[in-house]
Amino acid sequence: MKKIITFIALTIFAVRAFSQNKIKFNETWSYVLTGYENEFSADLPITDICYFSAEINEYGEIPSIPNRETIPPEFNGRVHLVAICESRSLSHFVIDPKYKVSKKIIKTLAEATKNFDGLQIDFELVPKRDAENFKAFLKKLKKAIGKDKMLSVCVPARTKSIQDDVYDYTELASCADRIFIMAYDQHWAKSTPGPVSGMDWCKKIADHALNSIPSEKIIMGLPFYGRSWAEPNFSKAWYNSGINRILNENSALEKIQRTEDIPHFEFKTEITVKGWFDDKESLTARCLMLSEKNIANAGFWRIGQEDKEFWQILSVSD
Repeated sequence: MKKIITFIALTIFAVRAFSQNKIKFNETWSYVLTGYENEFSADLPITDICYFSAEINEYGEIPSIPNRETIPPEFNGRVHLVAICESRSLSHFVIDPKYKVSKKIIKTLAEATKNFDGLQIDFELVPKRDAENFKAFLKKLKKAIGKDKMLSVCVPARTKSIQDDVYDYTELASCADRIFIMAYDQHWAKSTPGPVSGMDWCKKIADHALNSIPSEKIIMGLPFYGRSWAEPNFSKAWYNSGINRILNENSALEKIQRTEDIPHFEFKTEITVKGWFDDKESLTARCLMLSEKNIANAGFWRIGQEDKEFWQILSVSD
């Protein structure tokens, strides 16, 4: 126990001591959401803005493109258009070349990227069978936007290689200029409570990335947000027998009412809320770890959610 306490104390001391200096990265990427541009300040140590987002809708169209002009003109870094597709079936139709929509989307994105420094593809639901189509889609996009524009791709966190992985780090790195690793959602809304991005988990992701991707292409994405979980969680569907049990346990049977002949009820109960979040010290610890592993580029989701003091420890290499 004494060794564990000593280790924790030394770790905290190291983080606090280092945070008096600056942690330097070659590139620092962060997301700015449409409608929340006022949360971004041009004096932040950010080299690249990911402008979120141009969403592909159910018709295979992109009805709205973020306006580059809303980013403060005094910002001297790069601004990337983020294209998202949030449907598994739609992702298939968008990237499979046998469908006309694929060629149309490539043309639309290439045209839109003319007003930006780069394009980021955030397709998080690509079906496994479309792995080859996805790579081909990215290569066509890169050719369409031109060599002077940067193509980056968002990928989920991986601690090891997965067979037949759509988001194979090495394969996608051959198609893009940067790979943005979303090292967050280790624990998510429907999981058990836990850190959004734990240190040991991040280390494993970083090691796998370094073994799979050219180091200059790696962007390790970290979260500014936290999550909370309520226990017990009553937000679910019940069988009738389950409803009767819950009502009996909470003395709510006599409180049943009817509206439009449908029974409903309300009762109060105690819940335990567990929350995990990041602050300056936890983010500093992970940035320090990345720096020690010679990962030169870091990214953050998203501007407006952060502990403002965190920016004090971050700087960009000259």
